[in-house]
Amino acid sequence: MAWYLYKLGRWSFRHRLTVIGVWLALLVLGGLGAVGLSGKTSDTFELPDTESSQAFDLVKERSGATTDGAIARLVVQAPEGQQVASDKDVVEKALAGVETDHVASIADPFTSGTVSKDGRTAYATISYDRQSSELTADDRSALEDAVDELRDAGLTAALGGDATAETELSHTAEAVGVLIALIVLAVTFGSLVAAGMPILTAVVGVGLGILGVTTLTGFVELSSVTPALASMLGLAVGIDYALFIMSRFKHEVAEGRPHDEAAGVAVGTAGSAVVFAGLTVVIALTGLSITGISFLTQMGLAGAATVAIAVLVALTLLPALLALVGRRVVSGRIPGLKRNATAEARPAPEHAHVREEEAGAHLPGAEGPLVRTNGRRWVDLVTRFRVPALLLGLAFAVVASLPVAKMELALPDDGSKPESNQARQAFDLISENFGEGANGPLTIVIDTARAKDPAAAVDAAVAEVASVKSDVAAVVPPVTDPKDRKAVATFEAQLDKVRFATITVVPQSGPSDQATKDLVGDLRDALGDLQSQTGATPYVTGQTAAGVDISDNLAEAFPKYLVVVVGLAFLLLVLVFRSILVPLKATLGFLASVGISLGATVAVFQWGWLQGLIGLDAQAPVVFILPLLLTGILFGLAMDYEVFLVSRMREEHVHGREAREAVVQGFAHSARVVTAAALIMVGVFAGFAGGADPIIKTIGFALAVGVLADAFLVRMLLVPAVMSIVGERMWWLPRWLDRLLPNLDIEGESLARRLTEQPSQV
Repeated sequence: MAWYLYKLGRWSFRHRLTVIGVWLALLVLGGLGAVGLSGKTSDTFELPDTESSQAFDLVKERSGATTDGAIARLVVQAPEGQQVASDKDVVEKALAGVETDHVASIADPFTSGTVSKDGRTAYATISYDRQSSELTADDRSALEDAVDELRDAGLTAALGGDATAETELSHTAEAVGVLIALIVLAVTFGSLVAAGMPILTAVVGVGLGILGVTTLTGFVELSSVTPALASMLGLAVGIDYALFIMSRFKHEVAEGRPHDEAAGVAVGTAGSAVVFAGLTVVIALTGLSITGISFLTQMGLAGAATVAIAVLVALTLLPALLALVGRRVVSGRIPGLKRNATAEARPAPEHAHVREEEAGAHLPGAEGPLVRTNGRRWVDLVTRFRVPALLLGLAFAVVASLPVAKMELALPDDGSKPESNQARQAFDLISENFGEGANGPLTIVIDTARAKDPAAAVDAAVAEVASVKSDVAAVVPPVTDPKDRKAVATFEAQLDKVRFATITVVPQSGPSDQATKDLVGDLRDALGDLQSQTGATPYVTGQTAAGVDISDNLAEAFPKYLVVVVGLAFLLLVLVFRSILVPLKATLGFLASVGISLGATVAVFQWGWLQGLIGLDAQAPVVFILPLLLTGILFGLAMDYEVFLVSRMREEHVHGREAREAVVQGFAHSARVVTAAALIMVGVFAGFAGGADPIIKTIGFALAVGVLADAFLVRMLLVPAVMSIVGERMWWLPRWLDRLLPNLDIEGESLARRLTEQPSQV
């Protein structure tokens, strides 16, 4: 494999204009597709076969109305000591102004009873016939105009609900990540030209990925999180992959190779590790399709495609750009940044005779004696005290993972937004004056199509719901006053027409509280016998119920996902390292990284520890999709560092070093560039953690902590400690399996032999 990648890298170097032209043409085509074919993204998470979504479909099919359309809540509060009813005309006029072609209904607070007991606060619910992402600028401006009109009248007004959640087209997170990456790369290479190469190639890869996803929205409804996730992953791995190849290129040039040959060797050796590292990420992300959950499948496939593009860009476009800039990539300097130029020019010593003080001379991009010895000093310390290091690292991982036991999952709501956000202000006003549950009422849909006596079936359902006392603030039946004959007649006529009725249950707890989730289960249990008794079928739906249904499906799919994805990645690592214990150790180390990441996320987001550092001022449950999504993404990224670090250890072992010394030498050669790669990836994810979207913020934070833990605790501490303890047995592979496995040669041994024995044919 190394030989074929060598030829690809050298060909790309020699045909730079052709390669650059092809990638530019792809960017242009992607841009045209994105401009001409793009569609809307969705802000909702639904599963078609769950009870909550079946209720949505039933209502829409029989009445033409939609129960999963966007909702806006306009909250109005009179000044201290006054009644909001005094300004009834102002409120009703403002509500009349929000009417647009997409408004399905407006629940006036004075007729629907949503006025607080003290009469000072009221809220109106505006329902739309489409989701938030499909609302027009006129829909949103009408809402804002109503708020302005109420404020001009001296009232406090705030607007909440998902109808206000307009997707922000901000690229601040990407800019922050690129800036951090540029600083790390500049320090690593000591040259702005060299630092710019990985960033340029990563931007091209991310650009193609995002343009492709944007084009796809014209044909498939994608989640609004999908483009951001693809951008996050593509930028992080794109810079890292180019960094590894770039580092090897500079090392080969320092050894005296011609630039075209150095590019070929860099792609053939470091590029082999990049290919397999990329494959582990692609396997982990495409494996999300195993869950059968559409929005996770979309996220996974979009992320996997962007990572695959990043690999291809690093293998082809980077060598072409290296040819374009010429010697500037190795001769550029940053004023004031010292480095030892002679260290680069010194020929690498033979593997069998490396002096201890020269342990870093083989390190790609090594600059100066101090940097060259830092990795060696650390690994010497770890291997010397390997058992205490292992126990200390494991103890830290266990303690940091303890918060996971208290993790709560939920859909994000307005209560998790910053206090300065208008939607959060509306959420708080409703909670303070009407109870937290008013922000997320549950809806029970009674399908009476097969009921012998539909009205009696609805009455029976109301009675069953009323029997549930835990966490119920109010039950609103279809007919609020059974003695009102006109209302009863109207209800029965409507029931006969659409063959369903709705009951509203207002919980005492907030939409994301565990008590509200428990209430969903209690209501479903209470209504469990309704169908056998009356023939009517009940459905419990609403935002919280939908979150419960999705969480249950995720929990059911998680074990299957782990078995398939981890199993495939394990087999791939067995092929790469020709060992059983190395992949096993890599997988167990990954579990420690996931535990630390989830533990930190619970502590910050759910418990509120140090949340001000990332712009939070409210405690909220963890986003419900995080555990599975984090597991998939972090597994792939963790295997990246495993491949980059341990492949160099295996290279030393293949070249004749004793197992423990191979660990030391391989670590010393790889530590600096792996550290730089990890810092870049943490910086990129941290940039997204500083954003406003709660889902992207949570994913960015969890990935930043996960990569930090995996790179510096697991790979830099636990890996050398375990491998030095196990020694030669770490590379054990049954002979029968050794004969069956193909030799992938990611260490480039066959490539080195060809370059040495047949230089004229290379």
